[in-house]
Amino acid sequence: MASLATSTAAAAAAEVTHLSQRDAADIDEQLMGPLGFSVDQLMELAGLSVATAVAEVYKLSEHTRVLIICGPGNNGGDGLVAARHLYHFGYKPFVCYPKRTAKPLYSGLVTQLESLAIPFVPVEDLPQDLSGQYDIVIDAMFGFSFHGTPRPPFDDLIQMLVSLSVVGDSAKRPPIVSVDIPSGWHVEEGDVSGGGIKPDMLVSLTAPKLCAKKFTGPHHFLGGRFVPPPISSKYGLELPPYPGTSMCVRIGKVPSVDISSLRENYISPELLENQVMPNPFDQFRSWFDEAVTAGLREPNAMALTTVNKAGKPSSRMVLLKGVDKQGFVWYTNYGSQKAHDLSENSNAALLFYWNEMNRQVRVEGSVQKVSEEESEKYFHSRPRGSQLGAIVSKQSTVISGREVLQQAYKELEQKYSDGSFIPKPDYWGGYRLTPNLFEFWQGQQSRLHDRLQYSQREVGGSTEWHIQRLSP
Repeated sequence: MASLATSTAAAAAAEVTHLSQRDAADIDEQLMGPLGFSVDQLMELAGLSVATAVAEVYKLSEHTRVLIICGPGNNGGDGLVAARHLYHFGYKPFVCYPKRTAKPLYSGLVTQLESLAIPFVPVEDLPQDLSGQYDIVIDAMFGFSFHGTPRPPFDDLIQMLVSLSVVGDSAKRPPIVSVDIPSGWHVEEGDVSGGGIKPDMLVSLTAPKLCAKKFTGPHHFLGGRFVPPPISSKYGLELPPYPGTSMCVRIGKVPSVDISSLRENYISPELLENQVMPNPFDQFRSWFDEAVTAGLREPNAMALTTVNKAGKPSSRMVLLKGVDKQGFVWYTNYGSQKAHDLSENSNAALLFYWNEMNRQVRVEGSVQKVSEEESEKYFHSRPRGSQLGAIVSKQSTVISGREVLQQAYKELEQKYSDGSFIPKPDYWGGYRLTPNLFEFWQGQQSRLHDRLQYSQREVGGSTEWHIQRLSP
């Protein structure tokens, strides 16, 4: 599934402001001066942005071991913060921090990492070829304020990353992630000599620097999300909006993807017959509650598949609005395509997919309308705007344009502006699917997924649920 950051308008690169070295320094002074930010606040936000961007692209199941090479300044501090967040995201960070800064901010960050038992790797202990020991390498050595030629040991560390970045097959080496500026690049002119680091990902902070125009890797993100309007106005910054609650946003062109190569190697607890509940409704409720507790977005979203009398299937996403031992309930327009299909064929299927938990649940059964009383009760529990929307929308009918809906809604809004009772339309109500089959799926490594199916059987004159394991 596409993440929030990657699904954003891939923020048209031509419209994004790129900062000169002087403007970048001035903005930092403004942020930490009259605008009241402290360096540790900005460092925390920057490091979190870097960790978030890494997690957006490099999935934990395939890129676990992360080497973060930190310089002595703020860029190195961003790397230390990123290491902490990556640890809490489930990665295994290793930190190379050869020139430690004695300031309390930096020593505090080191203490935090040590308390998490994150290893600090001396330069001399790093292998010449990093490919065998690390899955990602983060370059957090030098930022936009760096001048001059890198001195030991950073000159050798940069060369180590240069050697890594020229390996022909990117699939056989760890990707390089540079924080704000690829170390060794000129802040404005980029890789002047052509022999510098060629990162696979660049995480620009505050705004991209001019050198980012020379970045040719597949993944360019903007992070920080701390630029206040006075800064944007004063410097004429054109920056993409951050989606949702994300701390990073992709800018530039989204790389083309070989669809056949997309895969996840799921890591999950085993789903065993002797561990699940004997009643599938109870098992579903347990998983559903776990999805809610995990903070998944709309865990009650489900794909509803119906089939008309001609045998033609159709699917759409709907929201579960009730579940008990009688079945699964949702609400809709009785004039919609799904309602038409159900009037011809009452058999249907539901699918819940909880990506973050590597789980899905299939449910099959027959569908009937819920009582008018039940539909009335739910309709009037909805926000007034949703009630008006249900009246306005003649679902699945062809309309000439969105303005038709907006005008009809506006008229109804005016009609009921006094807060008076809004009657439920006769063409709107609920359905209940009564299950005769459940399947619980748990993703596992090497495609050896767990699939447990509950089906009904007649035993001694009564109906009981029977559990079987299906081959993945």
